[in-house]
Amino acid sequence: MTTLQTVFAKAKADNRAALVGYLPAGFPSKDGAISAAAALVEAGCDVIEIGLPYSDPLMDGPTIQDAVHRSLTNGTRIADVLRTVEGVAATGAATLVMTYWNPIDKYGAERFARDLAGAGGAGTITPDLTPEESEPWRAASAGAGIDTVFLVAPSSTEARIKAVVDCCTGFVYAASLMGVTGARETVNVAAEGLVERTRAHTDLPVCVGLGVGTGAQAAEVAAYADGVIVGSAFIRRILDAPDEAAGRASISALAKEMAQGVRR
Repeated sequence: MTTLQTVFAKAKADNRAALVGYLPAGFPSKDGAISAAAALVEAGCDVIEIGLPYSDPLMDGPTIQDAVHRSLTNGTRIADVLRTVEGVAATGAATLVMTYWNPIDKYGAERFARDLAGAGGAGTITPDLTPEESEPWRAASAGAGIDTVFLVAPSSTEARIKAVVDCCTGFVYAASLMGVTGARETVNVAAEGLVERTRAHTDLPVCVGLGVGTGAQAAEVAAYADGVIVGSAFIRRILDAPDEAAGRASISALAKEMAQGVRR
């Protein structure tokens, strides 16, 4: 397993931000998700987030909702998510699962943490799990040796940022805006201030997500953040492609552009 600590240390040594790519398990197909993520790694992504498809994706915009719906229609289950993690982790990229809390709770926290670690997963991002309710999950994750990532937002108070970063081990996810996922024309100007505010409370890497869709935007965010998170822009290219092979080629080209962006 490649750890997040290793990834961010290497990126820092290279004087650049890390590139983090997101794709849901089971999309565009169960095997296609693994090959698509592997294409992102080959093109320059340092970390891959594998989304666990969920029927009520509170944080996800229309593009990711479409992909998740297709994944669920494909019959994707947690076993498929873990198999996807195993396949992606084999590429050498640090591999996370991004999931809402309910699937973990139903599966069993300790069991999920153990099975994720067994698949080579480096940790989880849990966008709807609050610091006040996170202790059992953090304990299960620590016991399994995987990292926990939580989110801060532009609306977060100083006290809230402190509470959130105290629950994080791998990195802190800074949501660039108040809203759902999706590539946008510009990255919210509040993102840079949020990164600065977050760094005042932690030495962990701070990564920015929501709204990054071009190499130029990746370069803009990389100038002040430790990592750049891209999801909807990759998914849109797969959705628009005529077949899986064309989708892989398209996201590979975009990932190369993003990888150049974080190195500017």
